[in-house]
Amino acid sequence: MGQCVTKCKNPTSSLGSKSGDKESSSKSHKKGGSGAGGHKEEHSAPCSKGTSELSNGTKALEVTVETPVIPAVIGETRKDELLDGDGLSLLRIEELFGCYKDEQEDAILEEGMERFCNDLCVDPAEFRVLVLAWKFQAATMCKFTRKEFVEGCKAIQADSLEGICSRFPCMLLDAQGEENFKDLYRFTFQFGLDAEEGQRSLQREIAIALWRLVFTQDTPTILERWLDFLSENPSGIRGISRDTWNMFLNFTQAIGPDLSNYSEDEAWPSLFDTFVEWELERRKKEEEQLFSSVTDPPFLLC
Repeated sequence: MGQCVTKCKNPTSSLGSKSGDKESSSKSHKKGGSGAGGHKEEHSAPCSKGTSELSNGTKALEVTVETPVIPAVIGETRKDELLDGDGLSLLRIEELFGCYKDEQEDAILEEGMERFCNDLCVDPAEFRVLVLAWKFQAATMCKFTRKEFVEGCKAIQADSLEGICSRFPCMLLDAQGEENFKDLYRFTFQFGLDAEEGQRSLQREIAIALWRLVFTQDTPTILERWLDFLSENPSGIRGISRDTWNMFLNFTQAIGPDLSNYSEDEAWPSLFDTFVEWELERRKKEEEQLFSSVTDPPFLLC
């Protein structure tokens, strides 16, 4: 999610890997030789032998006819590909990772992530990319390690860009389940932290963006009021703790839109007490202004 909620560090990146790709290609070159026709080791097809007799009774020389081996069409599974138990090509997953991998680090970083999203025809800032990161169990924004990418592709049963794209509808549906959404919601908090800095709470701006993103498919009525409260009180809110993040999901499920069943005596974070007080005061002023506009006599020009 190179651009989704924060600007990541600008790494040096390029297409593919210098190490693994070259090593594997050099091995295949050694097997196939240096002839102009190709680099793959040819496999002999079953031969058909024909024997005939001449008019004088002697046998003619046996002729062996070999059927040429035609290389696999691009996109088809090659004979040298390693398939897992579900029929996925691990080689194709590795090659796909190599297309976006950083030159210095064995991971897809910001630049590669943007190209990856572009090739998937998705915006790095949209919900589908967050769900994909959740399925890949990515530890950090703007980054997929090799293990995360490979294991993630295996988890969603895809070994190509087309395969990943075709899984989006199922992934979005999967994220709607109550327990799955809870897992996605909690994942999103950890995903937003800067692991390199050792952060334990989300920056306010990051939290606001992630709350709006994670609730894309099912937006709580109170969400915009909550985000307005956070935006209008920057000095009093430095960061969002894990407890506050997790409890807000419970808040949206337990407290009605009118906030009438909210009680300060319950074990809510103190920030929620402040929010409810702020929101009720805002609504009171709004009602007073509305009442005033209705009851005031019309202004007459003399």
